[in-house]
Amino acid sequence: MAMEYESNNWIWDWLYSSTHLFGGLMVTAALLGFSTSYFGGVGVFPSYGWSNFGIFLKKRRERKHIRVYMDGCFDLMHYGHANALRQAKALGDELVVGVVSDEEIVANKGPPVLSMEERLALVSGLKWVDQVIANAPYAITEKFMNTLFNEHKIDYIIHGDDPCLLPDGSDAYALAKKAGRYKQIKRTEGVSSTDIVGRILSSMKDDKSSEGDSCKRQQSQRGQLSQFLPTSRRIVQFSNGKGPGPNARIVYIDGAFDLFHAGHVEILKKARQLGDFLLVGIHADHIVSEQRGMPYPVMHLLERTLAVLACRYVDEVIIGAPWGVTKDMITTFNISLVVHGTISENNALLPGETDPYAVPKSLGIFRMLESPKSITTSSVAQRIVANHEAYMKRNAKKTQSEKKYYEEKAYVAGD
Repeated sequence: MAMEYESNNWIWDWLYSSTHLFGGLMVTAALLGFSTSYFGGVGVFPSYGWSNFGIFLKKRRERKHIRVYMDGCFDLMHYGHANALRQAKALGDELVVGVVSDEEIVANKGPPVLSMEERLALVSGLKWVDQVIANAPYAITEKFMNTLFNEHKIDYIIHGDDPCLLPDGSDAYALAKKAGRYKQIKRTEGVSSTDIVGRILSSMKDDKSSEGDSCKRQQSQRGQLSQFLPTSRRIVQFSNGKGPGPNARIVYIDGAFDLFHAGHVEILKKARQLGDFLLVGIHADHIVSEQRGMPYPVMHLLERTLAVLACRYVDEVIIGAPWGVTKDMITTFNISLVVHGTISENNALLPGETDPYAVPKSLGIFRMLESPKSITTSSVAQRIVANHEAYMKRNAKKTQSEKKYYEEKAYVAGD
């Protein structure tokens, strides 16, 4: 009987897609007094009973496509954000991501470092994201929640297990929880946007105070390293797990990919369009430090690796790639084309420095790509410093105003 059922799978697919017609046949059969044994004898319908068949149809109808929603500021995108969205996608079939508006971020957290356009590029570039909603509200209001459920067909709203409180102390996801449409994921420990800002500000401050003393700068940087301890399992979770096909055109691009930003996403997208498989070389920490100086890299090698692996345009990475592209590399990885962007932290060679792309150039497989965006890791770091300085000035003015207010109040009281 099992073989008979397998051989007639097309019939079950037809029945599932034609339930109204099948229902009519069943009513007709009942009126004519046909028994189930008759249908079993025909060899078309299995004779394991109509009750089991009813369960079968019910299960087929219950196979619902689940859409989940997760929102965030996604300012200074890091592997913690990526891992949160990876976990959210695992709770459904499609992941819709809301990117909070600049105005809402200013009102709830302070000015963002990255623009809305840059944050949208970062989120859209993640391999787990299926749809993006721009200018989402910071709090899940009843109106927006109804929009998610009715217009975007969202089944569940997702957030991490860390509290998300509004300025008045209330839970930003209270309504979603009350509606029974809320699911929670585990926060990725060891990294946050606040932590990254702290690393940059601390390193900039220490770089100025220890100017001329490279030993002090190196000691300072070692004290700012991330507390994240990556595992092979986490790398596997982020990896595609697929190699190139036998005749694939493999494109290679390398870099530091520090403070992964929209410029990185766009150049990786452009590189991927030139072939079938994109291999990305990520330079080791000491190479980045030698080429760019302190305080770089801000993110250590494995943090940068996870950020690159999370990008939908990346197929594979070389962790700790050498500065120069060698002939052995080209042969080993069967590289068809080596590319490099026009916007980079260090496009100009220093006197006496060997061109890292000399070999692919000699083989005629090197191409410069026009970088779609002018943003760089240094420009992101400069924005962070500028935001901090503006914040300090505002606080200083506020403190002076409060001091004057209390002095005047004390004077009046004394009078």
